[in-house]
Amino acid sequence: MKIRQILNNNVALVTRGGNEMIVYSRGISFRKKAGQSIEKEEIEKIYVLDSNDTLEHFSYLLAHTDAEYLNAVNDIISFGEARLNAKANDYLYLTLLDHIDFALKRGRKGQFIHSPLAWEVKKFYPEHFRIGLYALEQMKERFQVAFPEEEAVSIALHFVNLQSSQSQLKETIQAMQTLKDILSIIQYHYRICLDEHSLDHSRLVTHLRYFIERLQTGRTYEDNDQELNRQVRKLYPKAYECIQKIKVYVRENFKMELSVDEETYLILHIHRVTNKTDSKGE
Repeated sequence: MKIRQILNNNVALVTRGGNEMIVYSRGISFRKKAGQSIEKEEIEKIYVLDSNDTLEHFSYLLAHTDAEYLNAVNDIISFGEARLNAKANDYLYLTLLDHIDFALKRGRKGQFIHSPLAWEVKKFYPEHFRIGLYALEQMKERFQVAFPEEEAVSIALHFVNLQSSQSQLKETIQAMQTLKDILSIIQYHYRICLDEHSLDHSRLVTHLRYFIERLQTGRTYEDNDQELNRQVRKLYPKAYECIQKIKVYVRENFKMELSVDEETYLILHIHRVTNKTDSKGE
């Protein structure tokens, strides 16, 4: 492999067979120059990115950030791979390095970002959240910058779709935001705080997760049981009123209409989780 550019003592941009890639090993570029060769045996890690734009972005980051940042990223990703039993794609190294670089700049100024998805990530992605906490430990130990726990949420999201595309990560974030919004609609409608530890809450959340997945893929659950729908509307009028607000939300955000059966099952789940306040005649 021929060196095209030295990025720092540990990282170089190289060419092999007409392809460009980034190689990493401690001290690999020390006393070397562009045009010289690096042997495969000298390399600890090769980063192969899928476009020239991402390669250039990664190269720029590596050339303009502390070399220890990449060491931290490598350790965090190794920890994440072990926890999730999955192999990271090279794009994750770029996005996580970018995140940590910016986070440390903010952290040193005491600027911390509030995550609106903290509850959802902790509940549905506990292993990923643990990786985020490990990353905070590493940043405190290596760079003496202490972050609040919520920063772990943002880092965890990088690992949610370890082997997936950026578009799938966006869908995951959208799903968590939608779940949060629907739960907020229910709580606002009933003017209550749902018990997150109850079995009925867990059942509702499970149903909503599959419901949101169907919305994202344009599918609906439909047996078209009109009679059952009429019965539950009559039995649980307040839950039915709540569903009308959810239908508006779904229409505005997904351009879809709830099927009869989606409506029926949502009414039943909402009644179940709010049955201390929902009764006929309210």
